Amino acid sequence: MPTYLIVNAAITDPALLDEYRAGVGATLKGHDVAVKVSTNEAETIEGEPKGPRVVVLEFPDRDAFRAWYDSPAYREIIGLRHGSTDGFAVLVEGR
Repeated sequence: MPTYLIVNAAITDPALLDEYRAGVGATLKGHDVAVKVSTNEAETIEGEPKGPRVVVLEFPDRDAFRAWYDSPAYREIIGLRHGSTDGFAVLVEGR
């Protein structure tokens, strides 16, 4: 079942986020993932989001997500994302 990582955040350190963005692509190589959305300009129509940054990644299943998210390559740069944004991430299964 497709699994989606959805991130919503406010950018707190643009330079550090640029560093993360420069490195994250290499961590995706060799993994079955599709970048569905990556924007800093999401429009809120309901509720109170953390900020205008939204990223949606699609994986074929939860195991494929874990293979990427828990990989040494991603673990090496995840701190850049945490240090450059204030937000949250959710994992959901789709159809």
